[in-house]
Amino acid sequence: MIKEFKEFIKRGNVMDLAVGVIVGGAFSSIVTSLVNNILTPILGIFLGGIDFSTLSIKIKNAEIQYGLFLQSIIDFLIIAFCIFILVKMVNKIMSIGIKEKEDQKAKENKIEIKKSQEALLLEEIRDLLNSKNKSTTKKSNKSKKEN
Repeated sequence: MIKEFKEFIKRGNVMDLAVGVIVGGAFSSIVTSLVNNILTPILGIFLGGIDFSTLSIKIKNAEIQYGLFLQSIIDFLIIAFCIFILVKMVNKIMSIGIKEKEDQKAKENKIEIKKSQEALLLEEIRDLLNSKNKSTTKKSNKSKKEN
């Protein structure tokens, strides 16, 4: 069981996942700061000086802080958009690599086709020359026999 766990860790997927989680956490704090310190105040200016973080409703003893919830929604949308852009870029890079491989294979196939067509033409020329030589050889042999 320990051996299997070591193999699982060594595969690299776990390490990639750990790095992704750490970078994602750092990115999340950056986005949260962006929303709280830059975007929310700007939106507040456009909405008449409203500070989202202070928006709340009191119902009896409960305080519902929907402003913080709105900030969380903005956080989520920014992170989702950034991930969307990142995935699009990665897919584009991957498709470029795949396209280059396909183009290379296509070039190799064209070369092979040209080689085989050239070989066929050369064989046809050889056969024509052989048949011409045989017919001239037969003619010369006939003329020698007649003489």
